[in-house]
Amino acid sequence: MARRLFDLCVAAAGIAAATPILVFAALGIKLTSSGPVLYEASRVGKDGNPFTMYKFRTMRHSKASTQSAITSEADPRIYPFGSLLRRLKIDELPQLFNIINGQMSVIGPRPEAPRIVADHYTHEYRETLSVKPGLASPGSLYNYTHGQKLIPEGSAEEHYISDVLPVKMALDRIYVSNQSLANDLRMCVRTLLTIGRYAMGQREFPDPPELGQLPTN
Repeated sequence: MARRLFDLCVAAAGIAAATPILVFAALGIKLTSSGPVLYEASRVGKDGNPFTMYKFRTMRHSKASTQSAITSEADPRIYPFGSLLRRLKIDELPQLFNIINGQMSVIGPRPEAPRIVADHYTHEYRETLSVKPGLASPGSLYNYTHGQKLIPEGSAEEHYISDVLPVKMALDRIYVSNQSLANDLRMCVRTLLTIGRYAMGQREFPDPPELGQLPTN
């Protein structure tokens, strides 16, 4: 109950504070790219249950169903204004409504596409499905500051699965095993500071502290 109240309060406050940004993003998308404002992504949530996750659309509209579930920073499908939204994580703000709906939490492992879960999740990885997915987590922050550099254009999904997903899952399993409201508050602050520093031009970040808790063998 306390966690749900925390999620509702943070999401409601976030929507109120971010309303000008939401309007700016929606208008920018309509003025710079044809297609819908929102992208509805199929994702796997708590206990493996599927749900629809909302994002601002940052890629050129396409009806193709065979696109990679993973996108590199240099993906040519991303239009310029969409690139700005992705860099500042503004594209994720519609997920505040997923939190209000009870499908996500503020802090929790980032939800993956059903095919990624079905094809690549091990028994250990599935431990992250025991909690609600979230806007941010140690694993998603690692992907933001470190992982994107490991994903080249043209083979994004292959490199994500081999180079990023194992570390991301290990970090999020540590989060799940130590989950608490205090840790969630610290993760909120850490995420906002990281995004702010990225917006100011910082591109090199220290390794996440959770890496020191990973097995060395």
